[in-house]
Amino acid sequence: MNGKLIVFEGVEGCGKTTQMQLCDEWLQSLSIPVITTREPGGTELGLHLRSLLLENTKDKAISATTELLLYAADRSQHVEQELLPNLKSGKIILCDRYIDSTIAYQGYGRNLDMNLIHQLNSIATSGLKSDLTLWLDLDVEQGMARKQKSGDKADRIEQEKIDFHRRVQKGYKEQAALSPERNIKIEAGLNKEDVQQQIQQILNSKLQEWGIGN
Repeated sequence: MNGKLIVFEGVEGCGKTTQMQLCDEWLQSLSIPVITTREPGGTELGLHLRSLLLENTKDKAISATTELLLYAADRSQHVEQELLPNLKSGKIILCDRYIDSTIAYQGYGRNLDMNLIHQLNSIATSGLKSDLTLWLDLDVEQGMARKQKSGDKADRIEQEKIDFHRRVQKGYKEQAALSPERNIKIEAGLNKEDVQQQIQQILNSKLQEWGIGN
């Protein structure tokens, strides 16, 4: 595969979606073939699954295991339909969330069996890992304050108690410590321009290493 998969990760309100969009514009300005996508919701099927996963419902809550399986189904379709074909065609893919989210949210946040999560991730991805994961590190309280200030209606995950989000943050921190060469920490508490500068510095180095854009 000639393309590269770059994933943006972090807790609610960390700014990953905004930073991914800015990064997309920057790469396009360099005439580098790039696409953006997300999980859940990167395919037509994924949009339906995203609605089930994130919209609040008056019915009984989705069980933690059901939630995990729905995310795995979204990822499997996403990998086969979008990620693998675009990587094979040589594109840079910027992806809003990937397997680290499942480990952080369903593993640490929901306290589900980590062996099961790793097994499902392996099946859903066909072994595809990111070439680079940018972890936008932000205090949970600051992230939630950002979300409230935005005025957007909180989704089902965002409405979880603060302890849940703290466990998610712990999950991200521990994953970054396990693979610091692939999972790079970004200080996300700064203004968006400074955060983007950090990201571009890292990507400039990676692009040179990969022989892209020279």
